[in-house]
Amino acid sequence: MVASHDNVTGTLDVHMKLMKLSAAFALLLVFSCACLGQDKSNATIKGKVRVERGSPAGVAVIVLQEEREVARTTSDKKGDFVVTRVPPGTYSIKFRKAGLAVGTIDDVSVKAGQTRTLGDKLYLTIDEGSIVFIRGSVFSDGGRSVPGVKVELARIISDKAIQKLDSRVTGETGEFVFRLPPDPGKYRLTLKADGTEPSSKDVEVESAAVYRVSLTYKKKT
Repeated sequence: MVASHDNVTGTLDVHMKLMKLSAAFALLLVFSCACLGQDKSNATIKGKVRVERGSPAGVAVIVLQEEREVARTTSDKKGDFVVTRVPPGTYSIKFRKAGLAVGTIDDVSVKAGQTRTLGDKLYLTIDEGSIVFIRGSVFSDGGRSVPGVKVELARIISDKAIQKLDSRVTGETGEFVFRLPPDPGKYRLTLKADGTEPSSKDVEVESAAVYRVSLTYKKKT
C-alpha cells in the first residue's frame, strides 16, 4: 500500500514543527542557564585611558587592595578597559605602560552586582626618565637669546643621508626642546633663518638623558 501525497506532506509538517519547537526549547534552556550563571556577587570596573603620546593600547590596569593584587586587565587600541569579577570593597587602581608615567586612581568603591564606570579621567603623561630630551638655545654673536627662529631636527643615517624628523620655533628666551625615544643614534640640529650664516650641531644620543646644545644666530655680511 502506497501512502498518499497528503499523508506524506502532513507527516513532514509535523516533523518540521517538532524540530522548531525543540530548537526553541534548547535556546531557552541555554539562555536560562546563562542567566543563572551570571555572577551577582562580584562587580565590574570599566573606563578609558588617554595618553600623552603613542597608542593607549596595552596599558596594564591593576586593581589593588592595599598591596595585594585583586584583578588585572589591559586596555584595547582605543584605551578602553573592563575588569570583571572584582569582589565588593574599596580599591586603588594602577595603570602602567613602558615609557609612560604610572597613573593611580584611589578609593574606588564597588558593590556586589555593580558596574563602576570611571570614564576617561585617567591621562598618562610621558615618563621623562625614559626618553631623550634635546634642549637648546639660540644666541646672537653678542650672546643675546634669539626668539622666533626655526630649528630643524634630522637623524643622521650615513655620511651622505639624513632623515628630517621635526622642527621647533624658539621661545621668548631663545629656547627649544625635542623629545625622542631612548634609542641610540646621531642627530643634527640646524638653524633656519633668512639672512643668516648656516649653523648646525650634531648630537650623539646613547640612552635616555638630557642633551644640551647651543646654536649661533649670525647674520650674513
